[in-house]
Amino acid sequence: MTPGDGEVFAVITGGGTGGHVYPALALANELVSRGHARDTIRFVGARRGLEARVVPEAGYAIDLLPGRGFRRRLAVANVGAAWDDLRALVQARRVVARAQPLVVVGVGGYASLPSLVAARLRRIPIVVHEQNAAPGLANRIAVRIGARAAVSLPGTPLRGAVLTGNPVRAEVAAVRRAPDPSHPLVTVFGGSLGAGTINDAVLGLYDRWRDRSDVTVHHVTGPRNEESCAAHLAALRRPTDRLDYALVGYEEHMERLYSRTAVAVCRAGAVTVAELAAAGIPAVLVPLPGAPGDHQARNAETLVHAGAAIAVADADCDAARIDSELRGLLADPTRLDDMAVAARSLGRPDAVARLADLVEEAARDRR
Repeated sequence: MTPGDGEVFAVITGGGTGGHVYPALALANELVSRGHARDTIRFVGARRGLEARVVPEAGYAIDLLPGRGFRRRLAVANVGAAWDDLRALVQARRVVARAQPLVVVGVGGYASLPSLVAARLRRIPIVVHEQNAAPGLANRIAVRIGARAAVSLPGTPLRGAVLTGNPVRAEVAAVRRAPDPSHPLVTVFGGSLGAGTINDAVLGLYDRWRDRSDVTVHHVTGPRNEESCAAHLAALRRPTDRLDYALVGYEEHMERLYSRTAVAVCRAGAVTVAELAAAGIPAVLVPLPGAPGDHQARNAETLVHAGAAIAVADADCDAARIDSELRGLLADPTRLDDMAVAARSLGRPDAVARLADLVEEAARDRR
């Protein structure tokens, strides 16, 4: 089977959130750039996942499976989840049998496991990519049944894993920071939906910093929080305020912000951590509590251990704590420079190429 002959080279499966979906799309685009026809790269995902919308928008075909994932406690809903997962496995077996791909690639999320199992039953090579420092259940099971594993962060506990890094957008990989040392920019964001704890803390910071003219704050609230945060900010503002504080719901070009950012305040999701490392941005990380496997705390630990970030527990994230951490960092430019170097040391600008190499190597075993 050769690229462009109309048959399927790879099925990429999984998703649910942007942390799974966007690295998967980056991989697909890299494979296309290497000569694999776009219609030989197919996706399998969940009807309820982000992939149902963004994969077709990117120009790829996708099969959508039922399924909702199990709750992490005894619940009646798990009976329905088990039935949906059984139906998903049956459908995934049909998809894989019809496509006969050379390789199946799992990117995590509950939607990935049915296709990985179906591929293994047909002796099709499988590869998984883990974005977080704490591996998800689907990837852990996949490795046990013979998947080759790629990981984004050093120390990720998957047997035999290759450290590839986490693919980031080309625009982010190309960022070369040039923050203004005389007027540093603090960039605040909480992921695609925003983070209420961070939003509240940084709005409280406005009240503490209103007289400062030596710093700029760019606050990305998340679309669902924009209206309430804007109303809160309007109530705080006074005619005599000097602080340069911008509030937006969504930022279309984060790479432009990254290029000017002195320090970021944000969550520790997989995509965020990968972008901070790629761009070399010092950060105050506030991991999302209750994330599966506590993976955001594990992600944050990796950056903290490298000297690239400070971690603040969500329960401790208030205006006073963020004020204290940022004042200490902004008063020590040498430390910020050292943190930037440490962040860059974790960056893998060639992550998508490394992952594509592993996928093509696995596919050659099928030929």
